[in-house]
Order: sequence, then structure tokens, then C-alpha cells
Amino acid sequence: MPSETLIKIRTMLDERGIEYRCLTHEPTRTSEESARVRGEPVEIGGKALLVKIDDQFRLFVLSAALRFDSATVKKRFNARKIRFASAEELMDMTGLVPGSVPPFGEPILPFPLLIDASITQNDRIAFNAGSLTDSVIMAVDDYLSVAAGDVSTFTRPAD
Repeated sequence: MPSETLIKIRTMLDERGIEYRCLTHEPTRTSEESARVRGEPVEIGGKALLVKIDDQFRLFVLSAALRFDSATVKKRFNARKIRFASAEELMDMTGLVPGSVPPFGEPILPFPLLIDASITQNDRIAFNAGSLTDSVIMAVDDYLSVAAGDVSTFTRPAD
């Protein structure tokens, strides 16, 4: 049975006539596991992170091959405090577990969306879509048009 989040994503994409591919697979907990079961390079994986900047949560999407750069984000927002949402906060606000968060703000998730420029360097994006067992793969141009997030740079190379 597809998750409520996956149904919302599919409905949004179908209503806009956007082509995509859905995969159901074994549960994946890491970006590397997700890339392996999808048969795709880790770079096209869209990793979605819910981050609290001072008093507001924002959703950041970056290539799964990179790391989130908190110092850059802290400076950009002139923030005093920055941290990742806890698993409990994520569940309370979205009904999702870590690793299952799709790369969409409104109308899918109630957060401002920021997309790292690394996403634009690929021709497609793959992401977990509301569960650890469902993935969506779609063209990056389509993703950018439907996601309508703010594109900037907030990553660093993986260690």
C-alpha cells in the first residue's frame, strides 16, 4: 500500500503531466543503499534534510554525494542556532521517518524549500518518496519546475 506522501506526490506529478518512474524496493537507510537498489549513481539522489534555523524549520535538498554545510547556511540566514530536526520532530510534523523525506515543500510538506545547485548538475533526480521502500526518479528540469524551491549552494564535498 503506497504511503499518503507517495500518493500526494504521484497526484501532483500526474496532474501536471510530468513523467516519472516509481520503484518499490527493499528498505534503504542510506543514500548509498538507495542508489544501489535504484541502479543509479549516488550523485543523482536527492537527499532531503529538515533543518531548524533559529525558530523556523526549512527543508534542504542536496545531491546525496555531498554533505550539508551548516556554516554556510548559518551565515546565509544570519542565524544564531542551526540544527537538524530530531526523529521525533520529523515524525510529529510530517508523519515520516528519517530517510523517507521527499524533496518537496508545499503542497507536499509544510516547509520552505531550498535546493542545492548540485541538483541542477544532473539530468534526473531520484528520491525516497514517503517511505524507505518507495522511490521516484524523474527529470531534474521537471522536478525544479514543480518543486519551485529557492536554488542556492549550501553543500561541501563528502568526507
